[in-house]
Amino acid sequence: MRRPAGGAARRRPALAAVAVIGALTLAGCGGSDSDSDSAASGAELSVDAAYIPQPVSDSMAAGFLTITNEGGTADELTSVTSDVGEITVHETVDGTMKEVDRLEVPAHGQLVFKSGGNHLMFEKLKQQPKQGQSVTVELHFAHSGPVTVKLPVKAATYQPTAGHSGHSEDSGH
Repeated sequence: MRRPAGGAARRRPALAAVAVIGALTLAGCGGSDSDSDSAASGAELSVDAAYIPQPVSDSMAAGFLTITNEGGTADELTSVTSDVGEITVHETVDGTMKEVDRLEVPAHGQLVFKSGGNHLMFEKLKQQPKQGQSVTVELHFAHSGPVTVKLPVKAATYQPTAGHSGHSEDSGH
């Protein structure tokens, strides 16, 4: 059966609209692929060279580690928690130490905590960590999930040989 030409002409705009909607839907799918690509290039965090020098105080200790970000997006360390006591993050600038709410972990870079520089301050310790033990902490970030790290307790005079830049046997992975 043959339909009148007028009906076919009316269906063409409808077909064109369906084609446009289909193209937009496919473009939307392409957009979500690029979203996952940007998510894939987000922060990729790992922790290395973690340790605590055996504290000389019953109630305070310092912690050191290196957070490496191999990803294309910066993140921020926002807090550190542990069952052993309260932990605050300290930044050292021009020899002056101050507590901070967050520190940046740059894209394709490192956030280094070392003696004389940025460090974790353990306060109100429930018990004094002893050499040979480990202290477990959880690092919290602005955009990435938490990272659990074991910090071995070293001698009070311990100095890392890797300079906090390479992997060590004591990595907290």
